[in-house]
Amino acid sequence: MNSERYSRQILFSGIGKEGQQRLFESFVVVIGCGALGSMQAEMLARAGVGKLRLIDRDFIEESNLHRQIMFDENDAAERLPKAVAAANRIARINSDVQVEAVVKDVNYSNIEDLIRDADVVLDGADNFEVRYLLNDAAVKLGKPWIYGAAVGAYGVQMTIRPGETPCLRCVFSEMPPPGTSPTCDTAGVVLPIIATIASYQVAEAIKLLTGQIEKLHGSLLQFDLWQNTISKLKMRERTTDCPTCRLGKFEFLTAKGGQLAISLCGRNSVQITPAAAHQIDLAELADQLRDVGEVSYNRYLLKLKTGEYELTVFTDARSIIKGTDDLAVARTLYARYIGA
Repeated sequence: MNSERYSRQILFSGIGKEGQQRLFESFVVVIGCGALGSMQAEMLARAGVGKLRLIDRDFIEESNLHRQIMFDENDAAERLPKAVAAANRIARINSDVQVEAVVKDVNYSNIEDLIRDADVVLDGADNFEVRYLLNDAAVKLGKPWIYGAAVGAYGVQMTIRPGETPCLRCVFSEMPPPGTSPTCDTAGVVLPIIATIASYQVAEAIKLLTGQIEKLHGSLLQFDLWQNTISKLKMRERTTDCPTCRLGKFEFLTAKGGQLAISLCGRNSVQITPAAAHQIDLAELADQLRDVGEVSYNRYLLKLKTGEYELTVFTDARSIIKGTDDLAVARTLYARYIGA
């Protein structure tokens, strides 16, 4: 570890030399590399966290650039997967940090393996399904995780330590029905709220990694930067009948077989994930689809434009079908063009 690099951080009494060494020996998983996740990853890398696993299913688009600070116009033009672009940037920022880029959909079949060896997991997800899934897996494995969400100029943050604090389902017992909550695509979002929530998440992570549990805020924090309001709801006891942290019913980890299809709220898109992951030869698939529509690809993904639809296919056979939010239509298109 290069102590000079972190000299100003070491001078901070809350970290010091011992805390800096602990950061360097830590392993953090970031789930989602969009607005929150990309900012979390950069701050963690600059702080000297020794090992990062960055997980994201999506690729970079121009509409991401106003708030996803790791990425630039070249990344969008090349349609790089977010996890790959984030890892590339971290390699330029801090070559001492080991970064693993994972271009995958996080689901019931892989979540436990993805976080099993983490010291802390940070939430950079863009939907409730992943957060409830993460909550189940983290509680089951005893992994602390740091919840955060932002839309418009409003954001929330909470730190969850299984067995010690309320979990996500203690606070939000049921997942909001689809279409009932605003998203960045329906209500917009401004960068300052992203920076606020990500900063609190990373600060809480650093406290956990350096062993300063007493410095955690222990609350559900809510911010509205446009209305200039901040609220702090103190979290005390776990809910006695919480299905996750009290009863051990990990419902979000028990989905059975079959193709996973999820409508990406606010994006007029559906993601299809095969039950059994397998590798696709994108060059070969591109040749098969030449007469179907406009095809382009790189080493990470293939894009097909046909009529009113656009299919983005990743090497693990996962696909995002843009132009519909109908799961049946998306499955039909997937079967038609991908053949699975």
